[in-house]
Amino acid sequence: MIGVSRTAACGQRGSPPVTTRSARRHALPLVLAGAAMLMALTACSSSRDTSSDGAGPTAAATSTSTSASPQVSGSITVFAAASLKETFTELGKQFEAAHPGTKVTFNFGGSDTLAASITAGAPADVFAAASPATMKTVTDAGDGQGAPATFVRNQLEIATLPGNPRHIATLKDLTASGLKVALCAKTVPCGSAAQKALTASGISLTPVSYEQDVKSALTKVELKEVDAAVVYRTDVKAAGGKVDGVRFPESAGAVNAYPIVALKDAPHAAAAQAFIALVKSAEGQKVLTGAGFLTP
Repeated sequence: MIGVSRTAACGQRGSPPVTTRSARRHALPLVLAGAAMLMALTACSSSRDTSSDGAGPTAAATSTSTSASPQVSGSITVFAAASLKETFTELGKQFEAAHPGTKVTFNFGGSDTLAASITAGAPADVFAAASPATMKTVTDAGDGQGAPATFVRNQLEIATLPGNPRHIATLKDLTASGLKVALCAKTVPCGSAAQKALTASGISLTPVSYEQDVKSALTKVELKEVDAAVVYRTDVKAAGGKVDGVRFPESAGAVNAYPIVALKDAPHAAAAQAFIALVKSAEGQKVLTGAGFLTP
């Protein structure tokens, strides 16, 4: 076999082999020489592909992909509507387990109060509200990072004492003489939704108390301070046997959408976005719908 050096092949790429012998008499050796030349050229090309920094194209692409993923670390503070307390507490545990070294701290309360705190400068990374109106307070002030996303919806229900001793069956029954009822404050999403349902039904109701968040209204029933309260279905479910629930058709016209957004200048922006991603994920939705929330 006629040999061809690698250096010669690389240095004369595209040049035909030169020979003084007759092609007719030495056809086979020339074929073998051409094959050797082709192998040398292939080796040369391969050497050029990997000689720049010792890493091939695949390694470079992998390095770029890895560096593009932000590090999820640090502590985040999530301001969330009171009705999200049980589900977000569970999701917070899942988040910390998935990202060792992180910590999620929650501030649960009435969405209007939380929104006011954020616009006043309270430090937080994420805001999850129980209505678009309260979220708008934050975004209009320029405190949101990006557009809010609706992640669940919630519907009203009447919470009564266990066994429903006052036999409440409809929204109108809440106006019965001597019946003590608690409502959320009108500025709170659950209170605004309740007023919408009452107005649509032509019902006038004066409660014995207006509460600053839905959990406070529910607690009034649990402590037997009132006979009933208009809360969310999720709150009735979370209370277990402490209350009974009565559904009413007017609630279908007063369903609240829940938006979530990362806040501007969040100290740990990557972790904030990762928590929001968990809330919107299939795993997060499973926790939320399991608690009685409706899909977006």
